Amino acid sequence: MSTTFTIDTATSRANPMPAPMKRLTVPAIRKQKGGVPLVMLTAYTVRTAQLLDPHCDMLLVGDSLGQVIYGLPSTVPVTLEMMAAHGAAVVRGSYHAVVVIDMPFGSYEASPEKAFESAAYLLKQTGAAAVKLEGGIAMAPTVKFLSERGIPVMGHVGLTPQAVNTLGGYGARGRSKVEAAKIVADAVAVADAGAFAIVIEGVVEPIAIEITRVVGCPTIGIGASAQCDGQVLVAEDMLGLFERTPRFVKKFDDMAGRISAAVASYADDVRARSFPGPEQIYAPKD
Repeated sequence: MSTTFTIDTATSRANPMPAPMKRLTVPAIRKQKGGVPLVMLTAYTVRTAQLLDPHCDMLLVGDSLGQVIYGLPSTVPVTLEMMAAHGAAVVRGSYHAVVVIDMPFGSYEASPEKAFESAAYLLKQTGAAAVKLEGGIAMAPTVKFLSERGIPVMGHVGLTPQAVNTLGGYGARGRSKVEAAKIVADAVAVADAGAFAIVIEGVVEPIAIEITRVVGCPTIGIGASAQCDGQVLVAEDMLGLFERTPRFVKKFDDMAGRISAAVASYADDVRARSFPGPEQIYAPKD
């Protein structure tokens, strides 16, 4: 039987344990167009991947790690090496979901050949199944170039965070008729170029509904519409690890509050010398 490796969580070490190969594939994702909505979340580490993997169809190693993990002001400073390191960790921590890796700013825009070099590096270094890149009509030739050479591509239209300096912020896109038509045209161009799925981010809802209707590949919404073929969020946002989140985020937990309470309890026990207790220390043998 084909195997992949997961991490033995019974110890603190990354001991490989064979597990049955049940990973979804890019063609399987594409076939979900119009079916049961696809579930996608970001993941950046082994342990997060392990926890999310059983519930997700896709895990996105997003360049949002620049802000979430490294505290950077935007995704622009993220490097290929950063994406490769975190991508490899997520692949090691998962066995079910399709792992998609963001191509960071500056790694693909110059030419299709440059994009292929960067994408091939990411897939070789990580074992991921696909890459994601931002952009519409201008990037369609690159999507086609990669797809025809065996690299599955997920598109990304609407609010494109790597272009924050051009867009002037993270506000919703498509409020004018001209911009709305441009976003739809971008999505159609990327789909026609061979993208197996398209993320639609931060647009007024009718745009997302129209794109989902006219393209042949699944659409993945984030601040878009429940009518998309799937949804994606930054896991740390939906888990409630940050006090401030975009308006399109629903917090499904208050992990920040729970972690704060747990650490406060730990600090109290340490200062009271009630930790470590008899159960946590090693007594001498008689």
